[in-house]
Amino acid sequence: MFTPEDIISIQTRKEFHKVAMKVYRFQYENNAVYREFCNLIRKTPTEVRSLDQVPFLPIEFFKSKDVVSSTQPIQTTFTSSGTTGMITSKHHVTDLAFYEESFRKGFAYFYGPIEDYVVLALLPSYLEREGSSLIYMAEDFIRESKHPESGFYLHNYEELITTLQLLDQQGKNVLLLGVTYALLDIIEQHKFSLNNTIIMETGGMKGKRKEMIRAELHSILCQGFGVAKIHSEYGMTELLSQAYSLGDGLFQCPSWMDIVIRDPEDPLTRIEDFGKTGGVNVIDLANINSCSFIATQDLGKKYEDGTFEILGRFDHSDIRGCNLMVV
Repeated sequence: MFTPEDIISIQTRKEFHKVAMKVYRFQYENNAVYREFCNLIRKTPTEVRSLDQVPFLPIEFFKSKDVVSSTQPIQTTFTSSGTTGMITSKHHVTDLAFYEESFRKGFAYFYGPIEDYVVLALLPSYLEREGSSLIYMAEDFIRESKHPESGFYLHNYEELITTLQLLDQQGKNVLLLGVTYALLDIIEQHKFSLNNTIIMETGGMKGKRKEMIRAELHSILCQGFGVAKIHSEYGMTELLSQAYSLGDGLFQCPSWMDIVIRDPEDPLTRIEDFGKTGGVNVIDLANINSCSFIATQDLGKKYEDGTFEILGRFDHSDIRGCNLMVV
């Protein structure tokens, strides 16, 4: 059995590869859905001798199957947001300690201790439903920050505007974690000039506004908040780890997470050349009790220094192959 320490303590690429191979074999043996998928594409432990041969489970399986690698009781189930009638993803979590260690250490890896920040969470579309992993993380950040001013905001924009200005003027370090459309709503009501605040967008218009390309969106947010950079968090229901962008849309992973770019025409083939666009595969070793190898529906590029960009999503018609067993 793996412990959170086995995963979160990874420091080197050599360690990452070693643990990832152990996780692959563990999940092949203990995850019926992943094992069946591996068998169908002939990627069993007999054939898989290195990490670059490990298969990635299409993320759609989280909508139709119970993707679990543990016999322990399910502690919670995170669910994705979706419009009415849409099938949502379900991520069954048997040990929340893996998630808590991952998001706490992952944030601290890039930003330092959460206690150094007043955390303001503007996540209305997530607060209005059950089962959001982002709300679970934000609640923990707010509690662990130990600042009385930390808290959630729903539609009380005027109160948030007043609080944000006051805290920034007092010289306090502020983290404003917001869903994209709500951040745009705020700057339409007030133009800021912030000096001590990190604006971190979590992505998504949630059907409230027209989607925008990142460069245009970040330019508007920078002007509206009076900041030089917009930070971003890359996470999803099906992952227990997050990557962060400290500006310019370039994301970095913590040491127990990695990104692999796949050929959009051949989902079982990796793109080895840096800077080429393809499908985003994620290795998230914190997902030890579900599946650590996931083929997402995102399009992206990876660069030689390990950073990556998210460029958009596949249209449904663009997803080719790898739909075995997905019903």
